[in-house]
Amino acid sequence: MADAELHRIPARDGTGLVLRRRPLQAAIDALPASLPALLRRVYAARGVGDADALSLDLARLPDFRQLADIDAACDLIEQALTADQRILVVGDFDADGATATALAVHLLRAFGARQVDYLVPDRARHGYGLSPSVVAAASEFAPELIITVDNGIASHDGVTAAHALGCRVLVTDHHLPPPELPAADAIVNPNRKDCPFPDKALAGVGVIFYVMLALRARLRDRGWFREQPEPVLADYLDLVALGTVADVVPLTHTNRVLVAQGLKRIRRGRARPGIAALAQMAGRELNRLVATDIGFGLAPRLNAAGRLDNMALGVECLLAAHAHGADSAALVLEQLNAERRERQSQMQDEALTSLAALDLGDAGLPSGLCVHQADWHEGIVGLVAGRIRERYHRPVVAFARAGAGGLKGSARSVPGVHIRDVLANVATAHPGLVDKFGGHGMAAGLSLAAHDLDRFRDAFAIEVDRWVTPAMLDGIIDTDGALSGDDFSLDTARALREGGPWGAGFPEPAFDGEFRVLDQRIVGERHLKLTLMPAEGGAALSAIAFNQEHKVGERIHAVYRLDVNRYQAMDNLQLVITAIA
Repeated sequence: MADAELHRIPARDGTGLVLRRRPLQAAIDALPASLPALLRRVYAARGVGDADALSLDLARLPDFRQLADIDAACDLIEQALTADQRILVVGDFDADGATATALAVHLLRAFGARQVDYLVPDRARHGYGLSPSVVAAASEFAPELIITVDNGIASHDGVTAAHALGCRVLVTDHHLPPPELPAADAIVNPNRKDCPFPDKALAGVGVIFYVMLALRARLRDRGWFREQPEPVLADYLDLVALGTVADVVPLTHTNRVLVAQGLKRIRRGRARPGIAALAQMAGRELNRLVATDIGFGLAPRLNAAGRLDNMALGVECLLAAHAHGADSAALVLEQLNAERRERQSQMQDEALTSLAALDLGDAGLPSGLCVHQADWHEGIVGLVAGRIRERYHRPVVAFARAGAGGLKGSARSVPGVHIRDVLANVATAHPGLVDKFGGHGMAAGLSLAAHDLDRFRDAFAIEVDRWVTPAMLDGIIDTDGALSGDDFSLDTARALREGGPWGAGFPEPAFDGEFRVLDQRIVGERHLKLTLMPAEGGAALSAIAFNQEHKVGERIHAVYRLDVNRYQAMDNLQLVITAIA
């Protein structure tokens, strides 16, 4: 199969695959010869073409002075510190918002602020962002400066309400701005059209980290630290790594530096108690933690608070100064996450049943799907949308009830379909249909009246049709080609594991190939454990396919990644299969 050429692998049971092997985007020869050959190939396929691009030192970070409004932001916080004003951090109810809130509170206190509080909106009562209802709740703290983290870029009414209370507002956010910015006293967002900062992919926690970098430089110039210790901002990179990976922002070079440096500190035993407690609950070893452990272990537990309860619990876990308080909070988060999994599974089954029951005639499944049940939980619909998107390979919006006569939707998209722009076009073409919307290219949220659901469903499908090509709906799986011989080794798996951080925009290496099935059995009720032999021969390999409840035939074509499976203090090579034909 040639690089970048689509290859369709049929299967008698209909579980065929459409594969595309990643082409090289940089010259392998320019990469250090000391790297394993396979890792050089993987890097070149991700556009890494020289040693500089591999460097993940903090010195490689872009300069904070390139952020628009960064001086005005520092002015606001410096004035609040100097006058001993009351500062309120307003966060968001996901892991990015929780880590950004904790980071801001930690560092403002470290800079000497004595009156710092935080407020995380309640998803059901307040909605998203700095809404007027959030400002009303914030008034109980009598703040003189509100700092938003991971939200606020579209909060026109909330900023106006805060000003009416005599409170200044600093917005720090990373979401795409609306055509007109709110009238905040300062707005730091790399996605502002007038912002020259070179990396537009920072998470919310990354933006507030950069603001704190700039503030420390300002205070250092003012002689602020002559009478108190100067905080070491690198000590807070564990929070930045957690929030960045959890928010699934593209791992551009800047984000890879932030995540890699945060992971380095976690592995060295310098994680704050809350992160250590989350890792313990997830069964992850801190000294071996990688980005995928955050994405699949820590982040879901932290996010569970914002989905089913209140993210204040997650923030308290991250702010805990001692293990006892962190462990108590992490235990509650573990229980919430177990409840989340159960409810998500039920909602997914209901969504799949409703789609299977559609009478589509000859038209086939729409390019854009909308699913809804009256009793769905609005904190979980985004996860359901993501699962349905994975199953049907097309943009999905899942809706839940939100107050009297309203619906809140969470959208997930496929590469090539910018879901926020899709919603913007629907809103423009149908004035009054969409109440509010916002988000990114791959994920977005919206609200509308319940009686408009059918009208939105039709408008959404028509708009998505304008974006998609048939290939986008095929569920194409990108791989790094085939492995053979010595590539199937524990050393290779370790090199790939350490070669990250891997994540969105810098995907973990995945390979494909044919195998003979020597043995198979269902474990844990819904996972398929296999013993495989490469088609060209070699040693038998241990493999597992998660959420694969049915056995397969004697011969398979599989997409897989090499994994280091630790069992009874021993490392073993294991293939983690992500797709089977």
